[in-house]
Amino acid sequence: MTRKYIDCREFPSEMQCTVAISADREDELIEAAVQHAVAVHGETDTPKFRSEIRKAVHEGSPAM
Repeated sequence: MTRKYIDCREFPSEMQCTVAISADREDELIEAAVQHAVAVHGETDTPKFRSEIRKAVHEGSPAM
């Protein structure tokens, strides 16, 4: 099973977030990423937003 990740550094923002989230399962990763985006970045959890987050998923591990 390939690990999956989402890296906030790919989304430029004023706060310059450097968080990367990884998980073995995509559904678990999406849930964690959405929770982070809502709590830290003030995003709204909608189906459209989740679809956008899903597009940002990569296989492997984030670069150091």
